[in-house]
Amino acid sequence: MSLEDITNNIQVCTKCSLSKSRTLAVPGDGPVDAELMFVGEGPGAKEDTQGKPFVGSAGTYLNTLLGLIGIKREEVFIVNIVKCRPPGNRAPSWDERNACLPHLQKQIQCINPHLICTLGNTALETLTGEKSISRIHGSLLRKENNQFFPMYHPAAALHNPALRVILESDMHKLKNTLDKFESPSYFSEINNTTLDPFLH
Repeated sequence: MSLEDITNNIQVCTKCSLSKSRTLAVPGDGPVDAELMFVGEGPGAKEDTQGKPFVGSAGTYLNTLLGLIGIKREEVFIVNIVKCRPPGNRAPSWDERNACLPHLQKQIQCINPHLICTLGNTALETLTGEKSISRIHGSLLRKENNQFFPMYHPAAALHNPALRVILESDMHKLKNTLDKFESPSYFSEINNTTLDPFLH
């Protein structure tokens, strides 16, 4: 299935109740050959009206973070766990996450990024089973065939300025990790876990 087909399916999806309150579904944005994928929680108000991910204040800050390490937004694929805005920007329920997860799995399979950067606890827990972002942010997790790099959500740093220093430090760690992908011996040094990649 092509990325275009996946996008079309998302735009008309009615698998959960979030489809009833959305203005537009937000499939994701970026090149099909992106080496780096960012996965957030869900669309906000601006994303809901524009149909694009991370176009609000959190998105502006994410663009700034990418600029710190010399990466353009157009070079990465940005997506969310759920494709429709939860009312009041609440966290999506597990029923909503599970309904949307097949879309994201297909996107990951189609794009096949070198690294998936989870933003916030919802993305982290949904994709890796890990629940403590404060414990493992800025580190590399291997889950079967996927490599995950957990980070705090940019929105969290907008509400808690102390997290800005952490996020910016983790972005530099992210860049160092990407730079090391060319080393054949690098992954042999990484702590591999046995968690199912879609455990919850």
